This record gives sequence, structure tokens and C-alpha cells, in this order.
Amino acid sequence: MINPVTSVPIPAILEISKGATLHLEHILQKHGFNNGLILFDSFTYHAYKQNLQQSLKSVKMDMVMLPGDLDISALIKTAFELQHYEVILAMGGGTIIDYGKYIAFSKRIPFISIPTSASNDGFASSNCSLQVNKRKTTVPAKIPYGIITDLQIIEKAPQKFILAGIGDLMSNITALYDWEFEEKHGVSSVNAFASMLSKKAVNSFIRTPMNDLSCLILLKELVSSLTMGGISTAISGNSAPISGSEHLISHALDKTSSSPQMHGIQVGIATYIMANVQNHRAERMTKVFTRTGFFDYVKTLNLDKEEYRHAINVAPSIKPNRYTYLHDEVYQQKALQFLEEDPMLQEIFSSE
Repeated sequence: MINPVTSVPIPAILEISKGATLHLEHILQKHGFNNGLILFDSFTYHAYKQNLQQSLKSVKMDMVMLPGDLDISALIKTAFELQHYEVILAMGGGTIIDYGKYIAFSKRIPFISIPTSASNDGFASSNCSLQVNKRKTTVPAKIPYGIITDLQIIEKAPQKFILAGIGDLMSNITALYDWEFEEKHGVSSVNAFASMLSKKAVNSFIRTPMNDLSCLILLKELVSSLTMGGISTAISGNSAPISGSEHLISHALDKTSSSPQMHGIQVGIATYIMANVQNHRAERMTKVFTRTGFFDYVKTLNLDKEEYRHAINVAPSIKPNRYTYLHDEVYQQKALQFLEEDPMLQEIFSSE
């Protein structure tokens, strides 16, 4: 049977530049949007609402701040209490981006993502991470209609957000190797184009100079690469091109850690572990995390090795239908052994 050519959704708007939000009205008018809703988290509401109001003269935009503790039921209720809008925008971190994405998905109207940090690829992906029955759960949505990233805002974010984005992006390497591992075991089928896009995204970033995290070239490359990773999930129809065993460790930490860290930070540490378990591009991983200061930062967090040991044990149960390296007992034991023996990890984790 010949598989048909697929139709893949990609953003109609992609603006990654310094001062991009200053051109928001022009961008909206260009795409025929004359009224809409902008959602903010608490920080972005107070930091950017007034500037956006002043720049939007001809386009009617309502502006609302949402609390950061809404679950999926509250979001659906919010969605259907809204008046009619032609477009919904969300400006802020991952939580408000996911809120806006899901509300727009529920209302079947276009969504524009305006991330204020490059801490993960959620601003460009086709799903959301939401509270469902008091548990963080990945739920489907749609690739954003538009992505507007103002590098002048991104560069002002604390460097830990940039490091988290690097950690999340580098996980493409281990996730793709997990995907190939699954295919070899008859559990999954690798989509060649999605795999290529995800691989190109991380490889493009790796070639970028990394001596200055505030460098606009690095920031633009990071945002562009995270965007490509997000698009790859729309091609594959799942998160496999950018999420594998390393994400399962992070999800397990979210559920069991006494103080979970940022998603990209946890994923980055887990990616380093799994790259060594897979024996695939581990040396490159070490160089990137050393040059960017990722390792230096995570050494300051007083992380608990026991929590990571438990997360490695729990990880396969997070997604039992997958078959990553961690779903194989031999490699799971190898991960636990690496956790105990690797010199860098001994520096990262506090004493037990």
C-alpha cells in the first residue's frame, strides 16, 4: 500500500527579530485580523500591556490576564464564555502560551504565540501541557497560526531560561535515537521528514557560537531551532521527534520531586544521561553543555540524586505504550549505573 502525500500545517506568520512586537498591528492587518484577544500572565500583563495598547491604534484588541493555576475544565469554561474574536494571542511563558493555544483550539480560531523566553519548544508545538484531574498532562491542540518572537524581549530574560531552552533542544538528539530504537523493535514507525527536520534543527544550533548567551545570533538560532522542532511534531503526528526517554525522566520528576526544576533544565540533565546510555553523540552533548554554562548552572541547584534514580525507575511507566531505551531493562540499569559513576553527575548532585 502506498502512503498518500500528507498535508502539514505550518505557521502562516513567523517573525523572529529584534523589536518584532512593535510591528504587531501591521502583522495582524496583513493577515486580515481586525479584532482579537491578547492573554497575559501576571508578569507580562504588567510589563508589556501598556506598550502593546499604545502600538495598536487601528486593530481592536482586548487584553486579559489569566491566573497561572487553571486546569483544563476552567480553560474550556473560559473559552466558551468569550465573545467572538477573529484571533487569540498569548504573550508570556509556557503556561500562558499553552492556555491560549488550547482556548483557541477549543474555539476553532487562529492562535498567535508571542513567547517572552526561549525556555522550551512549547510556543511552536502542536500540543499543550495542562492540568487534568490535578495531573500535568499533554493534550492535543494545533500548531500556532503565527509565532512572533521579539529578540529584544528574549535577551532580557534570565539566562536560566536560555539554558532551559538549550536543554530542551538538545533532547532532539536522544529523542530521535529512541524513535529509531522503537522502530527497530516494531513499536513505532519513524517519519523520515519529521526526523530530518528535528535533526537539522539541533544541528543548526550546535554550529552556533556559544560564548555569549545574550548574543542575538545565538538567540535567533535557538528560537528558530525550537520552532522547527515544534513543527516536526505536526508532521509526525506525535511528540517522538523531540521527546523520548529524557522527557519521561523529566515527567517523572514533575510527579515525584520535592521541588521540580524548569522543564528544559530537567530534560537537559536527563538528555546528558541518555546520550551516554545510548552511546550516541555524548561527547558533543558534553561540549555544548560545558560551553553554554549549562553544567555550571545546574551545579548550583542542589539537586538530589535519589530523585533522579527514582525518576529513571519510574520513567517507563509514564508512557507504557512507547519503547525507548529506558523501557529496556539493560539500558535502564546502564542509566542507573551512569548516575552513580559519572564524574560530572557527582558534581551536579548534592550528597545523599
